[in-house]
Amino acid sequence: MRLISGIQPSGNITLGNYLGAIKNFVKLQDREDITDFLVFVADMHAITVPQDKQALRQNIKSLVATYLACGLNPEKVHIFIQSEVPAHAQLGWILQCNGYIGELERMTQFKDKKEKQVAGVSVGLLTYPSLMAGDILLYDSDAVPVGQDQKQHLELTRTLAERFNNKYGDTFVVPEPFIAEAGAKVMSLTEPTKKMSKSDPNPKAYIALLDDINIVKKKIRSAVTDSDGKIAYDTVNKPGISNLLTILSCVTNTSIKDLVEKYKDSNYQQFKDDVANAVALELEPIQKRYNELINSPKLDEVLNEGRDYANYLANKKIAKVYNKVGLGRKTK
Repeated sequence: MRLISGIQPSGNITLGNYLGAIKNFVKLQDREDITDFLVFVADMHAITVPQDKQALRQNIKSLVATYLACGLNPEKVHIFIQSEVPAHAQLGWILQCNGYIGELERMTQFKDKKEKQVAGVSVGLLTYPSLMAGDILLYDSDAVPVGQDQKQHLELTRTLAERFNNKYGDTFVVPEPFIAEAGAKVMSLTEPTKKMSKSDPNPKAYIALLDDINIVKKKIRSAVTDSDGKIAYDTVNKPGISNLLTILSCVTNTSIKDLVEKYKDSNYQQFKDDVANAVALELEPIQKRYNELINSPKLDEVLNEGRDYANYLANKKIAKVYNKVGLGRKTK
């Protein structure tokens, strides 16, 4: 089974990104049924909104160092930068031409981002799900690790793949979603009914992986909870405590049921202290490894290998697609 996934290099990877995606990538790379795993930096997706050139390049570098620091093994996972594989843009355009405006306008993420956009909304913000579909279909990915908020985009990918296959003949593998059961959605520390986001204007709402450890602990200890004093998992009535239980469960590999039993007689302060210390214990070695990697030649070595491997696969697929559609001169 081949898996592919990507994360935008928008800076400040959060605890939510780590627990919901990267930590699961580290587990997936060791599964025997996964024969090929590609993870890319989605820098082309990042430019759907204005970017500072230098900041974007630093964020790309930082994300790769973060991937490695969190435990992704380049001997098991091919890590590359999306824009260094031109076939992503090539296939994205072909899929745009086989998609419909109505399908893109229904994307909830587009609606949300359009509402938040102060200046003019770029065409790329509307059409980037077509590029995302290209990211996946280019490699005949069998499955895609996605969070709940990306399921709609994967459904569009499946629709585009099936439409293309019906029109031009069998070309693409139709991918399945791969959704982790735990840690798939970490919520804001200040508004626990909302997903944790690095774009939140309140820095207390999220934990960045590279936050100072003392700041991490303070943020958890000040996390919004409720007043009844009972530690229980109830996302409707106790979203704050439920979120902290989810976080603790992920970083300690302990079931939420066992944690609820363990803390049934504890107060919120003791519970928050334990969550804070557990998260600190998880992040300290990641930060140490990140600082060792960020300016080392290891990053280029990993990215060069990933780029070459991705281009090898992608170029074969795009040549097949061009022949199917009738672009350029026919190849043998």
